[in-house]
Amino acid sequence: MSLNATLTTDLEDEGSYGHSQDTFIHFTTAVAVAILLCLIGLVGNIIVLWNLCLKMKKSTFTAYSINLAVAYFIVLLISVCILILYINTMNNPNPNFEGKDSLFLFLEIVHDSALYSGMFILTAISLERCISVMFPVWHSCHRPKRLSVIMCVTLWSIGCIESLFENLVCTPDTFVTPTSQCTAIQLITFALAIIVCLPIMVTSSIILLIHIKKKFHQQVSTELYAFIIIAVIVFILSVIPFNFLWLLIYFHLIPTDFQTIAFFFASIYAIVINCTIIPYLYIIAEIKWKTKPLRHENDSKTDITTCKTDNI
Repeated sequence: MSLNATLTTDLEDEGSYGHSQDTFIHFTTAVAVAILLCLIGLVGNIIVLWNLCLKMKKSTFTAYSINLAVAYFIVLLISVCILILYINTMNNPNPNFEGKDSLFLFLEIVHDSALYSGMFILTAISLERCISVMFPVWHSCHRPKRLSVIMCVTLWSIGCIESLFENLVCTPDTFVTPTSQCTAIQLITFALAIIVCLPIMVTSSIILLIHIKKKFHQQVSTELYAFIIIAVIVFILSVIPFNFLWLLIYFHLIPTDFQTIAFFFASIYAIVINCTIIPYLYIIAEIKWKTKPLRHENDSKTDITTCKTDNI
């Protein structure tokens, strides 16, 4: 998100071109609503973390869920800081201060690290849930016990590396005069989101939905996995516009003018809504899980028995 500084400059420049005060009031209102959504999302992620760490019984997916909640919490927290800086830029007669560019760069690196890591972790959750219902015996008996932890560490590392390269190599100047290094990074970032993660999540969700329809007939089982599928759909709707917008801006297919700033804020809304809705979906799923028994619990016991028989 190294274009943040460029867009901030655009906001300052547009103010000198005489745009009406009402326009800036509209943007300020939009940012204030986004901050409110971030605060709601922060509360939701805190509740999810509280339940996952202290109340819920640990399972294969607990490590993934905790890391996903942490990633979304960081995204929302940093988003609040960035949005406050935007309000300062739009309404303060002298918005610049010492260390502003360095602060923006730091916030962008942390924000993107959490955002990309969350994307990878959600992809891993979708894939592993699909594997767990398609190959229950293997998942119960032969899956490495520390696979979740190893995957989370690996995915966080990849997300952080991707963020560092994108923000340190793709400086605001490269959005004016693109370089081959930044172009390569932009294409890799786009490919990881749209060509790698998106197909895996969509395919896993479709397979999971088909398997649920065939095997599980109790309402709660369907609801539990339906919430996961909805979470993936919400993620897809928030990630695709953001990635396409960034690529279009980088290749100058749309200009970085005042209208683009509106699109940029729309992409922020998409990310904020994604990180706000998903934790509440997990809260609802947990309530459903606790209030009614799941029919496939017997299937899990059968898998464990089969596993013990195989070991004998």
